[in-house]
Amino acid sequence: MDSFIKEVKQFWPLLILLILGYFVLKVDIVAFWVYKIFLGLLPVLGTAVLAYTAHAFWLHYVEANFISGIEWVLLEIVPPRDVLRSPKAMELFFTSALYHFSYKSGIESYWQGAVWFWFSLEIVSIDGQVHFYIRTPSRVKGLVETQMYAQYPQAQVKEVEDYTLAVDKITLDSKYNLWGCEFKFTKPDAYPIKTYIDFGLDKDPKEEFKVDPISPVIELFGSIGKGEQMWMQIVVTPSKKKFPEHAGLFTKTHDWVKESELMVRKALAEFTRFNPNPVKPGTFSKEIRAPAFMDEMIKSAARKFLKVGFDTGIRICYVAKRELFNMSNRRNIRLIFRQYAAPYSNELSRINSTQADAFASIFSSTHATQDSLSLANFTIYLSQFYASSH
Repeated sequence: MDSFIKEVKQFWPLLILLILGYFVLKVDIVAFWVYKIFLGLLPVLGTAVLAYTAHAFWLHYVEANFISGIEWVLLEIVPPRDVLRSPKAMELFFTSALYHFSYKSGIESYWQGAVWFWFSLEIVSIDGQVHFYIRTPSRVKGLVETQMYAQYPQAQVKEVEDYTLAVDKITLDSKYNLWGCEFKFTKPDAYPIKTYIDFGLDKDPKEEFKVDPISPVIELFGSIGKGEQMWMQIVVTPSKKKFPEHAGLFTKTHDWVKESELMVRKALAEFTRFNPNPVKPGTFSKEIRAPAFMDEMIKSAARKFLKVGFDTGIRICYVAKRELFNMSNRRNIRLIFRQYAAPYSNELSRINSTQADAFASIFSSTHATQDSLSLANFTIYLSQFYASSH
């Protein structure tokens, strides 16, 4: 008993502090000790955060160094006058030439900074003349050429100068004006837009029954006059997007194929019911009665996640000399993907619109004007260097 009293007397200042903290300062004893434990673990947590930050900075550095060493070439594809191949041939080209998915070793990923290559598929009209381009790393130029010839033996593939370099930096006094935007899906990635299959081009219909979904794009691009340009750039790289299985910081992730499957199951959940099995009591049979319009959505979604996947970015630009800038062409170019919209499934919607002189007629020189010019020049910059990137 005496020893107990002695120990109590030894720690009486701490006991008084705890009592004051609880009754006077209204601090919970548990919270106090949690705070003390946190202070004790702070060096460990700080080291972990510092290590994570250093790892992120290092990874960014080595990847940026790897990317800066990539040499790009622009290949012009001159298709034959009569294309007798199915669109399936171009799909095979995408798979064999542009899908560069591979598992990289630790040295490649964390020391060399190696990344998957990306490509830019471009349709460009300059003074009404339409061109087809592929912007590709020079290291795989030969692969792109051979795979194109394999599917389209009569096509011509030639290296050309970058067309974007002919457009100077855009200022309030420059001779060019620009309008541009990007596109995104209006619904989750699992739901596809219309493809050549939805237009019946997988069945080789007779010529009079064919519906070519790219014809409206080519006609619009070919209708502009001298001094005008239209650019479409579709950037693709093997899909590496990951989706969390549950909300929270520490959770497993899955790829877009699994996410597509889950989205389809979620869409069908409200039309699914379980009926008792009269033959085997205690068991149930599953019955799905989805509306007819969902049949096409499910079929198209299934077709999508049975193919290889690309992370994709789409950008369009209308560039013209200032005195020739046509507002109608600006409106027309932003609608060129409407024929691919599937209301029951998905469609493309424009985002990040910018125009060089959007505010110039209202304000002589304001932050809004300068911001618009910066966006326009950034678009040119992306087209010249990272236009070929995500």
